[in-house]
Amino acid sequence: MIINGIAKGFTLKFRVILTLGIFILLFFASPPTHSQTADDEKNFQQCKACHTIGGGKLVGPDLKGVNDKREESWLIKFIQNSQALIQSGDKAAIEVFEAHFKIPMPPHNLTDDQVRGILAYIRNDGKIAGAEATVTESPATGSTAEELSIAEENNKLLAEKKSDERRNMRSTFIIMLVLLVISVADLVITKMVKAKWIHIVIILVSVAVIGELIFVEAVALGRQQYYQPDQPIAFSHKIHSGQNKIDCQYCHYTAAESMHAGIPPVTLCMNCHAQVKSGKKTGTVEIAKIYAAIENNKPVEWVKVHNLPDHVYFNHAQHVNVGKIDCQKCHGEVQKMDQIIQVEDLSMGWCIECHRTQTVQFANNKFYDQYTKLHKKLEDGEITAVTVKDIGGDECQKCHY
Repeated sequence: MIINGIAKGFTLKFRVILTLGIFILLFFASPPTHSQTADDEKNFQQCKACHTIGGGKLVGPDLKGVNDKREESWLIKFIQNSQALIQSGDKAAIEVFEAHFKIPMPPHNLTDDQVRGILAYIRNDGKIAGAEATVTESPATGSTAEELSIAEENNKLLAEKKSDERRNMRSTFIIMLVLLVISVADLVITKMVKAKWIHIVIILVSVAVIGELIFVEAVALGRQQYYQPDQPIAFSHKIHSGQNKIDCQYCHYTAAESMHAGIPPVTLCMNCHAQVKSGKKTGTVEIAKIYAAIENNKPVEWVKVHNLPDHVYFNHAQHVNVGKIDCQKCHGEVQKMDQIIQVEDLSMGWCIECHRTQTVQFANNKFYDQYTKLHKKLEDGEITAVTVKDIGGDECQKCHY
């Protein structure tokens, strides 16, 4: 009896322990699940510009089945910042990058949970499980949309202000010139005004004003601040770069390797517009011009906005690739512009001031390994930073050789 009691007690304890063990094992072995919300569909809009779910390759690969091809932890890192993962030497990331013509995917400011939501949305074939989908027309809503509208309005006001200034200067120049001619003619020929001091005052004032205007115009020669020409296609950087988050170097893909940022060919436009055939603002009118350019085998004649004098050497690769300078530093907040405008005057003084204050990113930049003395000074604490001026950025030959 005693033995039977002990056996029963042991069996009962064993069952309890076994049950608890299985429960704990199942709890920790079960992968964490993400309950879908309407935000998942909203966040996927960032991906929609370059990817489809089951619709075939667009700019990037078709995302259908991506959850089965890659681990979730890897997908989260790649979606958040693919370039950082590529630069770290991740073989899978490099393989994907090279398989798609080395087109960089822009980084996304998304949390791990937000990426999990996007992955769940993809797994469910672009639908929100157990909920009604909420279509978002644009990521730029609320205060963001208002900020973009204000920025666009400010750009227009700047262009109008500059245009008004030039008209006023032109009118002033003509008036002063007419007064000068009349005064000289009356002083020498007609002599209607007897007091010569009046002629002298008018002549001196006219010469001074005309001289000042000529000086201002001479200094501005070759500059075109607030220049905002109409383009053959109403291309909106606010929509492409601001709302759709398309990286600048996706279109201007030679900026990191060439002197010029380059004008994207219409074939590159077709990476997206083979699928996107109608715009929310312009319908099919503007996008149809892309198709027409391809059919007629004629390039789109874009009007260059940012120009420098012929005697000035400027290299985009030096600034973008080596200097790690953001595009906005020189071109303004392009992502907020419907129509591009030249914000800065791009004068020599403006460039020199930047070279004197801009800190060079010496860390992890092989281009600057040759500056051993400056590296030594940084290590010894003699200097805290290196500016462009310290490596010859204010030498005339750098830009005018």
